[in-house]
Amino acid sequence: NRQFQPGIRFGSRRSFGSRGFQERNVVKDSSARNRGFRGFSGGFGQSEGIKDEQREEPQSGIFRGSRGRGAFGGRAAAYKECNEETGVGRGPKVTYVPPAPPDDEQAIFAHYQTGINFDKYDENVVEVSGLDPPAPLLSFDEANLCQTLNMNIAKAGYSKLTPVQKYSIPIILAGRDLVACAQTGSGKTVAFLLPIVAHMMRDGVTASSFKEHQEPECIIVAPTRELINQIFLEARKFVYGTCVRPVVIYGGTQTGHSIRQVMQGCNILCATPGRLLDIIGREMIGLRNVKYLVLDEADRMLGMGFGLDVKKLISYPSMPPKDKRQTLMFSATFPEEIQRLAGEFLKFDYLFVVVGHMGGACSDVQQNVLQVPQYSKRDKLMEILQSIGHERTVVFVDKKMKADYIAAFLCQERISATSIHGDREQREREVALQDFRSAKCPVLVATSVAARGLDIENVQHVINFDLPSTIEEYVHRIGRTGRCGNTGKAISFFDNNSDGHLAPSLVKVLSDAQQEVPVWLEEIA
Repeated sequence: NRQFQPGIRFGSRRSFGSRGFQERNVVKDSSARNRGFRGFSGGFGQSEGIKDEQREEPQSGIFRGSRGRGAFGGRAAAYKECNEETGVGRGPKVTYVPPAPPDDEQAIFAHYQTGINFDKYDENVVEVSGLDPPAPLLSFDEANLCQTLNMNIAKAGYSKLTPVQKYSIPIILAGRDLVACAQTGSGKTVAFLLPIVAHMMRDGVTASSFKEHQEPECIIVAPTRELINQIFLEARKFVYGTCVRPVVIYGGTQTGHSIRQVMQGCNILCATPGRLLDIIGREMIGLRNVKYLVLDEADRMLGMGFGLDVKKLISYPSMPPKDKRQTLMFSATFPEEIQRLAGEFLKFDYLFVVVGHMGGACSDVQQNVLQVPQYSKRDKLMEILQSIGHERTVVFVDKKMKADYIAAFLCQERISATSIHGDREQREREVALQDFRSAKCPVLVATSVAARGLDIENVQHVINFDLPSTIEEYVHRIGRTGRCGNTGKAISFFDNNSDGHLAPSLVKVLSDAQQEVPVWLEEIA
């Protein structure tokens, strides 16, 4: 057996698998074992009980991963600048400049097919709370949009409104504040982008020009870099052929690159909180022109980790007060305490739209919960992956280091896999996602960094190797499949020792989505 060579990417032809990567190469001494995984021989030993990647300290890895920088959670890879996913402070200077997305018309309007159950969205009951809500739209035509926008909608492949779009679009066009809760993969991004761009076109937005200090009309904030980039790519579709310029900025990339993007002109700014506050602090962005403030994954944005950043943004003296701007919040989950918090940032007459069950899972996802003790998880994962063949699968784990370990183990077993988590460099995260999207690596092992918002075509399976600590995170994770009317399957490994607290809420989510509830799970609940 040759040793693992730095610089080889998971899932490439010269992967761990083909180089005979062995467990004994990973952990050489007992001190390393104590720092990292417990009990390699049986998969993973006792769970340490810390489920959230956000609470995990970066661990010192044994191997140096791609380009010799901590594919195993090494400290060098961790927290390079202001890490969006953790809110932890600065480290060495970041030099990565992401490649510009292709700007030909075909690439801008690339989209995937709606699935067999797309029309079933209409069966969802919609509840609207608040005073005098406008009537829902029945079609795009009813919105009286300008010709350019209608052409862009057609090019993007949108022909029928989903329930969250039917209700949200007229509310936003009427200038009302909104909190919208709708299942994963049901078109929430379009629900806020389309009316904002329509307003800008109607009000006559000034083509932004090159200058050091930009004043965008719209700021959209989301918790992860991959999600905010996805929102930006969607915005490009609606503004095509207009003078409205969207810009995306996020951490893990060279700050100078973000500044250059903003300086070229900026009407719609899509940003992660850390990088946004950094650029505002450098006085590259002014807030006095902000008419629309959007919090995507709003419960995450207002909760632990990001709440302080959002409060800081909203309390900037130059940020228009809530009665002088339109504030929009979207998510698939909205715990009650977050709903109360949201009210602080919204006008008194805001509207609350709930599609289907509040915080419910998408019924297009077939959910299975299996009783799997910690030491049997790895074998069970192999059994499932071998039975489903090359179908695209996301495997969620609770630790960054474990994500790399499982990806390496799968490659050793001749299953092409890659990993994504908050300690991987941005370049590595983007390569991993690209390898997964292109099916070069049909298995993506991820922490909760990939749980929200990511929209990847043909993800047929989600496997919760480790269940998350909250039911909201579970709903978001399994929502990586079964999107846009397509069907998907989610399998969760339930360990009685570490997951018992989730049993009652799991039973509710399963029964609300008309899924079979195992008898043993009901007994635990």
